[in-house]
Amino acid sequence: MRHLTTADIQAFEKIYRLNLVNGLPGFKPANLVGTAAPDGATNLAVFSSALHLGSDPALLGIVTRPTTVPRHTYANLKASGCFTLNHVPEALAAQAHYTSANFPDTVSEFDECGFTAEYRDGFAAPYVAESALSIGLRLLEEHAISNGTVLLVGAVEHVYLHDELLRPDGTLDLAAAGTAAISGLDGYHAVAPPVRFGYARPGQPPVPLP
Repeated sequence: MRHLTTADIQAFEKIYRLNLVNGLPGFKPANLVGTAAPDGATNLAVFSSALHLGSDPALLGIVTRPTTVPRHTYANLKASGCFTLNHVPEALAAQAHYTSANFPDTVSEFDECGFTAEYRDGFAAPYVAESALSIGLRLLEEHAISNGTVLLVGAVEHVYLHDELLRPDGTLDLAAAGTAAISGLDGYHAVAPPVRFGYARPGQPPVPLP
């Protein structure tokens, strides 16, 4: 088994290092973050950093890149105080990836990348109409990370999903949703039906659920 140290990683060429480190966590969620500027201009950006921070209250977070250069998502989110997370449909992965291009703030990624901005229930941030599962979040906290990135904590205010995706026990059928996963910087994956196990207890080996 190959062993890489901190010194090894730092010595790699920049793009090689980016590819390697971004792949280390394994598969990550693929989400489109929707925001709107004060003048109503919409923005859409693909994120793979969404994470669960707690269920009571329901909190999710995203990590943004350093704000040493203009970040349209961050600026819009700070101005409006809200944002949406929208699962990326595996069939639309190419369009989702295209949102990572460096478009000027006068161009809406919704329009340029073939997605439909949809406002629901008076929420100030746009949802992606093509997404099978969308979440509206209110900015609650902001935490600076030592490398210049920023953790943004959002309180879940709205969830929209197709009825057939919600199982009787509250779990989600993400395979049926066609939700994509991301590996590294640019790998998009279809999701297979999971093998699920019951609550783990000492002395009771897990048995697959039916």
